[in-house]
Amino acid sequence: MSIQKSIFGTIDGAPVEAFDIEAGQARATIITYAAALSRLFVPDGDGRQADIVLGYDDPASYVQNRGSAGAICGRYANRIADARFTLDGETYSLSPNEAPNHIHGGFRGFSKRIWTGEADTANKTVRLTLQRPDGDEGYPGAVTTTVTYRLTDDPALEIVMETTTDRPTVVNLAYHGYWNLAGHDSGHVRDQHLLIEADHYTPVGPGKIPTGELAPVAGTAFDFRASRPIGAMIDDTTQLPEAGYDHNFCLNENGQPLRRAARAVDPVSRRGLEIWTNQPGVQFYTANHFGKVPAVGKGGAVYDRHAGFALETQNFPNAPNIPHFPSAVLRPGETYLHVMRIPFLVV
Repeated sequence: MSIQKSIFGTIDGAPVEAFDIEAGQARATIITYAAALSRLFVPDGDGRQADIVLGYDDPASYVQNRGSAGAICGRYANRIADARFTLDGETYSLSPNEAPNHIHGGFRGFSKRIWTGEADTANKTVRLTLQRPDGDEGYPGAVTTTVTYRLTDDPALEIVMETTTDRPTVVNLAYHGYWNLAGHDSGHVRDQHLLIEADHYTPVGPGKIPTGELAPVAGTAFDFRASRPIGAMIDDTTQLPEAGYDHNFCLNENGQPLRRAARAVDPVSRRGLEIWTNQPGVQFYTANHFGKVPAVGKGGAVYDRHAGFALETQNFPNAPNIPHFPSAVLRPGETYLHVMRIPFLVV
């Protein structure tokens, strides 16, 4: 196992570092802009390596292109209605960066910042740290956040996100990577198969804000309880007006510290992955925005609609404003802890 550090590029004169990790048959690159996973190579059924995460070759492309590819999003990932919430009797106004709502922490949330990176070869990890002040994007409390990436010989990727605060606040971090198990440059993911361990999802209204209902997936386009192609119902615009998914699924309890959120397989390459987490939800998003403005990714690959899929383990969107959703409140003396474990499979 090895970790190598280099300069990935600069943003406004500030260096963006890259950390290359290799363990067993897998290798990954983590960059300090957005604490993003930029590359991840794993073998297929014939032992051939491919990079299975969407990303870019330079920092400027990460800044310019929509979609938070590979990024850690926060302080509150996903949406908060009307860009405000009330905590302990006080109402806080946030940046309305998806007016009138707030998404992914604001105009310059965690996914728009350069983090501090540190390699720990002894523990086989890369640890990234970000400190943000009280009032940042409207949030109360100065916070310190760390994200630790670990690549194991299995192979598997482990991501641990932690935050502390000096004032009561709300926190919901998410890893916003896009997967394409055939290789990031192979086109769409409609034929790849997905299972999501969820009997319910959160329907949305205007602005993709949850209505507050926990609706059964049975008999709908949201029923991935048995593995099926991602594209099986993706064009059913009666249920998916955007011709794509961007919805939160309420994960089933299993009584264990980590629950399996999802399993995905590419039947051609026979690559697969599972996602395990301690979070209550997962946002399934099929990169619909690339259909409006395609992006040029790594090696000149063109990312168009459904070029990848995201499985963002998380708290529920707009939880600070919906009392029966899981609490997102973090208080001084507590530590927000978000764990993901992603084993990679050959099927």
